[in-house]
Amino acid sequence: MYPGEYNRNMDYMLLIVRLIGGIFMLTHGWGKLERLLGDDPIKFADPLGVGDATSLVLAVFSEVFCAILLIIGFATRYATIPLILTMLVAAFIVHSGDPFAKQELPILYATIYIVNAVAGAGKYSLDYILFVRKK
Repeated sequence: MYPGEYNRNMDYMLLIVRLIGGIFMLTHGWGKLERLLGDDPIKFADPLGVGDATSLVLAVFSEVFCAILLIIGFATRYATIPLILTMLVAAFIVHSGDPFAKQELPILYATIYIVNAVAGAGKYSLDYILFVRKK
């Protein structure tokens, strides 16, 4: 492996992880967004005791807005915070009494978002274009 090859491969992997984590989460959040914008009364899990509507708004913010930010690689490290928190709440509060099979997916998502938080967006992102490349 050549010295520059590692960085290029890492940037490709960060792009793939960002896209998969963001697009897959967006599929979960889209239905919640439709529910939020719909005419039916809001009925949603309230694991933190902040109210059904507030819980739904927080979930939509995380699973739609932050997922889009992750996909395009803008404010990536900040966008992962609500995503990590949402997945940890899902795994350890919402599914606390469920078998591990129900907790496994949100834990896997949280792990993906932790990787994004630690490693950043990589070269193929708006973060890089706006904040790194110009230096």
